[in-house]
Amino acid sequence: MCFFAKPACHIVLLIFILCCLNDALHAQKKAKLVLWDDKPAKNWMTEAYPIGNGRIGGMIFGGVDREHIQFNDNTLWTGDENDRGMYQAFGDLFINLENGGERFSNYSRKLDIKKAVHEVEYTQNGTKFNREYFCSFPDKVMVLKLSANKKRVYNAVISLTDSHEGLVSAKKSTIEIKGTLANGMAYQATALITIENGSMKAIDGKKIKVENADAITVVLTAATDYSNKREQNWKGEAPASKIANIINPVSKKKYAELLKAHVNDYQSLFNRMAINIGQTPLAQSSLPTQQRLVNYKTKGDPELEALIFQYGRYLLISSSRAGGLPANLQGLWNESNTPPWGSDYHSNINVQMNYWLAEPTNLSACHIPYLDYINSMRAVGKIQTQKKFPNTRGWTVKTENNIFGGMSFLWNTPGSAWYAQALWEHYSFTRDTAYLKNFAYPVMKEICEFWDDHLKRRPDGTLVSPLGWSPEHGPTEDGVSHDQQIVYDLFTNYIEAAEVLGIDSAYKNHIADLKAHLLRPKVGRWGQLQEWETDRDDPKDQHRHVSHLFGLHPGREISVVKTPELAKAARITLTARGDESTGWSMAWKMNFWARLLDGNHAYKILQHFITPVGIGGTSYTKGGGIYSNLLCAHPPFQIDGNLGYSAGVAEMLLQSQSGELHLLPALPDAWNSGNVQGLRGRGNFEIEDLQWQNGKIKVVIIKSLSGGDCTVRSPNKLSASAKSFKDLSSEKGFLYQFNTEKGKTYQLSAD
Repeated sequence: MCFFAKPACHIVLLIFILCCLNDALHAQKKAKLVLWDDKPAKNWMTEAYPIGNGRIGGMIFGGVDREHIQFNDNTLWTGDENDRGMYQAFGDLFINLENGGERFSNYSRKLDIKKAVHEVEYTQNGTKFNREYFCSFPDKVMVLKLSANKKRVYNAVISLTDSHEGLVSAKKSTIEIKGTLANGMAYQATALITIENGSMKAIDGKKIKVENADAITVVLTAATDYSNKREQNWKGEAPASKIANIINPVSKKKYAELLKAHVNDYQSLFNRMAINIGQTPLAQSSLPTQQRLVNYKTKGDPELEALIFQYGRYLLISSSRAGGLPANLQGLWNESNTPPWGSDYHSNINVQMNYWLAEPTNLSACHIPYLDYINSMRAVGKIQTQKKFPNTRGWTVKTENNIFGGMSFLWNTPGSAWYAQALWEHYSFTRDTAYLKNFAYPVMKEICEFWDDHLKRRPDGTLVSPLGWSPEHGPTEDGVSHDQQIVYDLFTNYIEAAEVLGIDSAYKNHIADLKAHLLRPKVGRWGQLQEWETDRDDPKDQHRHVSHLFGLHPGREISVVKTPELAKAARITLTARGDESTGWSMAWKMNFWARLLDGNHAYKILQHFITPVGIGGTSYTKGGGIYSNLLCAHPPFQIDGNLGYSAGVAEMLLQSQSGELHLLPALPDAWNSGNVQGLRGRGNFEIEDLQWQNGKIKVVIIKSLSGGDCTVRSPNKLSASAKSFKDLSSEKGFLYQFNTEKGKTYQLSAD
């Protein structure tokens, strides 16, 4: 039963929840979830602001005399099934404004991540100019509107350039790019220009000239003929047809309609979470984002910490939407045809890290592209795997991967098993048994079959992964801890999946036997968790990869509560590896320390992560941090650090990998008081509100979306009025359990 049984109490609870949500949203509004600068961007990687709709994206420079938007479509790739190729830049939109380089004032460009709308404002010749930019998922377009507080002030030349020197043509109100890559991929981009008053015409056959207009609106979309269906040879509808189906209905809509549809769609995802971990003085929070970064180390800025958390959610929504491809090494933003690491899908942590935040931060829908990608790669993976590992069922991957199943660099044999973790996690959070049965389980089983055939059995019965490598250093040998822990995780998840579905009992028991014989983590001579079976770890090794702690995070083999000796060894390893590293590595370390229930150390890593890179006078000789546009610096830019940071903050506030909702498991002293709404826990539980003060929980409201038992671990004593509520607290901590009904809400409060 609900903890508020009487109708009047239901009303009280509803009012309480609304008040809590109002308070949180007010705090979030006050915190101004905005990135801004007082000058145009000059550098793509460090200064321009990103917008995206999961397929097309743009980096906005905001120049006064010349606006520049570099854009992408995340299906534009070279390569094929046998050649990894590279993710490609698509083109550039330029708007040359005929202002003669005249002086301007009151300039600002800002990215409002509450609405996913970018704005530029400035005053020139007594006229106040304004621009709005957004990328719409429902309408599949990028939109830019230039307006002003005076009439007939816009004289401009609008052009598109193609990064592959394809055909550019303009007529009437449209500019188009058309081309074909060397691998046969056809692509097209179309810009539709409309104006208010004034006139426009095509010039040079490639540009549009606007004269004496009150306002200009540009609608841009792009497409390729890519399809994620191998049975169709990765080819789908022609880009011209795709674009016509997008532009024709959009051309009949007013700007306000497009904006409203975009904001409503985006906020349906973004507004599922709010976070308040402290207030920053207005004098500090109102500064340009770059200056806040510079000030952070000396003045602190909890609202900046929260902004970067929500920015990770913004970036995932903007680069990973249902029906499309998953976020790659740079999300979907790329200015180069030879980007670092091909801007590919790296299988030894990077693409996986991109999705750690999806389920816990209430963006389950954004997880779907990654799951679909895994499914789409299976057929090619099986062919390539059979060539490398004859007489082996199932499939695995190399380190570098593209959108056609093509691979390069070293074989990463546990890569597909790590992929399988995402398949299980989506079920674990959603409890969608139809998805588990029809989509996830068959893939998990065939990856288990690979390891069933691939594992090496020693004379004593111990099973080891042959010839593994601990990314990205050390020898290649049997029984590497990284491999062993990932296979253990795969088997654990598969066994649970088979039990949930009540199928394949014989094979489930076989996998359980294999799991029982796996070589397990070992503690070495200086108390560390061994990276290899041989005790050779160097206490001075500070390599960015800490691959042998997979079992701590994102796995669940190592736990402070259930395996304290292994957790202690993991702590010794982490301490030796050091805190400062590349951007994505620090994000992973945040998650590690959170799983070790050490909030202050996780926060210490968080502070190192918020280190400005590429800003004059700041040393970044030790590597990573973030740029002034808050993109993660590996360096160079890699989005996994942004997304991993958000996952790390979530792990500090809620953990559920051990079958219980562990509230504030790694709360740092710096976040002594606060509140959060919308975090999700495994078992399909949602934290509708969690408030704490002086490090102790005041109230938590939990919604059960699937029903079933709920176990809650708390840093302090809580109580609730219900017959099903059981207090299981002991000297090991405060623990509570109660039965839930689907759709019902439950409140626990401090005495």
